[in-house]
Amino acid sequence: MKDKLEHLIDKHIMDIIEFRRDLHQYPELGMEEVRTSARVAEELKKLDLEVQTGIGKMGVVGLLKGNTDGRTILLRADMDALPLEEETDLSFKSKNPGLMHACGHDVHTSILLGAAKVLSEVKEHINGNIKFVFQPAEEASPTGGARYMIEDGVLENPKVDAALALHVWNLPLGKVGLKPGPIMAQSDRIFIKVKGSSSHASQPQNGIDAIVASGYIITALQTIVSRNVDPMESAVITIGKINGGTRYNVISDTVSMEGTVRIFDPKVADMMPKRIMEIVKNVSLALGCECEVEYVKGYSLLANDEKLTFEVANSLREAIGEDNVIIAEKPASGGEDFSAFTNIVPSVYFWLGMVSELNKDKCTIHNPNLIVDEGCIPIGIKAMVYSAINFLNK
Repeated sequence: MKDKLEHLIDKHIMDIIEFRRDLHQYPELGMEEVRTSARVAEELKKLDLEVQTGIGKMGVVGLLKGNTDGRTILLRADMDALPLEEETDLSFKSKNPGLMHACGHDVHTSILLGAAKVLSEVKEHINGNIKFVFQPAEEASPTGGARYMIEDGVLENPKVDAALALHVWNLPLGKVGLKPGPIMAQSDRIFIKVKGSSSHASQPQNGIDAIVASGYIITALQTIVSRNVDPMESAVITIGKINGGTRYNVISDTVSMEGTVRIFDPKVADMMPKRIMEIVKNVSLALGCECEVEYVKGYSLLANDEKLTFEVANSLREAIGEDNVIIAEKPASGGEDFSAFTNIVPSVYFWLGMVSELNKDKCTIHNPNLIVDEGCIPIGIKAMVYSAINFLNK
């Protein structure tokens, strides 16, 4: 069986790489994946799978029924891109201005399609069912696309017993990383508006400076992590966007800020909204400003099922070798809406190494210079295929 799987991956890999490069040239934002969804559905229909489109608005699902009845595993890939202008010199760089697959979702989608191609050719050896789930809008925090697919019944008919997903990561090519328990952070959003009053910059006594107040608020927010979070725990508060002012010599009357909060501990999650609101409101009041604060809970903590992680790790060792499977000690502070699946069914999320000499200086995700070494694609396919077969046939 192992030789046959290797042969099938080799058989399909060039078509999959070509498919990936096509997706990369035509990136689409979350809930706008019209072309991407159509291309995925077109390829799945060639495999004699039961194919559904429009699940969770833009999602696509392919169902493979094995040789006998049994359990069902869901394999998930995200499809959406980011609003970035690509700065690589790839021959297949983005042709859609201001959009880029800068998080590797084109690679994830291609890996899952490759797994579908391989598994559809060995379905007589599979007990149970495999759902290939191509999800929109992973980047659309705080809502995301997973919740809409779940609301549309992707975990039912047949009922899903386990779920699996991967993400390209800053690990050496050939390696995969995973850990039991928490692996990705809870990812929340904050929206702040500070309101003062305008005056001429040379007469600040006649105005209330919203920019100055915002500076104090940003600084004060950092004391939550340094003074309210246990030093043995971790959290992140980042203000990533700030807009204010109309002219160099005018005191600004309004500043808007947006930020993110990353959390791993439920107790910290309970404390964070109240503490942020207290600081923003009281600093604003002390400096004569009014404010509006909105704290939006986004993606929940992504925690791998411990028993299933052990099983998947063994499958990965069988697929790519003992030395290439890394059990991580710490989670990552990124957010992931695959957590919507992990909250309902036993699930495993793992990291796929993609760093080589080809891209060692261009391997940061969410970066306009990102280059993914396509050598990770057959490794990802192999990881998905072995994990699915072993789960269903044990």
